[in-house]
Amino acid sequence: MKKNSLILCLVFLGLYFSDLSLALRPEEVQSGHVWLFEDGKATDSTKNNLTGVFVGNPKAAKGVRGNALLFNGQNDGIRLPDSSHINTGGPWTNRTIRILFNCSDVSKKSKQVLFEEGGRTRGLAVYIFDGRVYVGGWNRSEYNWNGEWIFAPIKSNTWYEVAAILRDTQGKVEADKFEMWLEGRLVEKRPGGQLHAHGDDCGIGFVNQNVVYHDEGGSGTDIDYYEGLIDEVWVVNLALTSADLKPAKLSVDFIGKLASKWGKMKSQL
Repeated sequence: MKKNSLILCLVFLGLYFSDLSLALRPEEVQSGHVWLFEDGKATDSTKNNLTGVFVGNPKAAKGVRGNALLFNGQNDGIRLPDSSHINTGGPWTNRTIRILFNCSDVSKKSKQVLFEEGGRTRGLAVYIFDGRVYVGGWNRSEYNWNGEWIFAPIKSNTWYEVAAILRDTQGKVEADKFEMWLEGRLVEKRPGGQLHAHGDDCGIGFVNQNVVYHDEGGSGTDIDYYEGLIDEVWVVNLALTSADLKPAKLSVDFIGKLASKWGKMKSQL
């Protein structure tokens, strides 16, 4: 019985780690930026070297994958310099925004921005409002994409991994081109189109310079601060697949349980 359990455990470990090898790593990103916050700063983990500038005083804290940053919901944020990989280049046919976060209070009646790029004319945004996490996209200039906002319910003090994806888009609105993923699962697909350059500044943890929400709003700077932890932010010009979008809780809890099981089994051999 012990031998069978050992074999089963090793098979699960082999399958898990072989699947992990498919996941995209920051050093492999050719076009885009990744902020892991391991050093307590907004250092880009890709070769493209886009370091964010702190607003307020986000603090280093323990995350779900190494270190994270804690935002106070009042005056903490990160300003991102202009980048040809985000706002000044393009147009981009594929884009993924992927964020690992833990919000202190999802029930707030004010918006809490995780990431925003663009402004009133065109852009993308990920934010929390009234117990839901939203991903939004719009382009009201080159083509008439008035915007789509997809959402899913979430809980306070819980880790989630959310992703907004533009997949194989063109310079027009087409069905099923804008996607929302939560915890490695597709939430919904809606119409979307190509991402063009946009001049307004980008931000993490707050609105750096204008955004559009599901109920419009978002006009202004230094508003809608986020309260809670952010562990990772990926902004890459790829449409990531399910193999790349690893659920946050699975990657921690599953390995923890296997490690505990393995330890007990070794002690009995």
